[in-house]
Amino acid sequence: MRTYVAKGEEAEALKVGASWFVVDATNQVLGRLATKVARMLIGKDKPSFTPYLDSGDHVVVINADKIRMTGNKVEQKIYYSHSGYPGGLKEVPAKRIRETKPEWIVREAVLGMLPKNKLRARRAKKLRVYRDAASLTRHAGQKPQAVTL
Repeated sequence: MRTYVAKGEEAEALKVGASWFVVDATNQVLGRLATKVARMLIGKDKPSFTPYLDSGDHVVVINADKIRMTGNKVEQKIYYSHSGYPGGLKEVPAKRIRETKPEWIVREAVLGMLPKNKLRARRAKKLRVYRDAASLTRHAGQKPQAVTL
């Protein structure tokens, strides 16, 4: 069976406006949540999905501080960053980042699951991650729909 991919003007006509969704990260496993959010940002679940168009939706993740990490990842996982200079490697354990900025952990996990292509930056702009549910009021005008994962 062949897969149909719309081309040109037909693909633009299929492109429907992006919706807004709210995902509650309370007691969700980090990796499993990230894969589902990445699929929503890409638009893979839509029937009008076209690989070379950005047809994904806006996703707001709330309660990032209540995310769950399985196994001993909280103690053992280390995030690395390098300044580009000799000796510029910085190592920060996940436990410390989780205490200071848990929304960064969720954002990095989701962005790591997006395809590395020219649409990545545009899709990344459609992701908003907040530490608690109180910050959701700033997106009340978009009327986001709650999604259970």
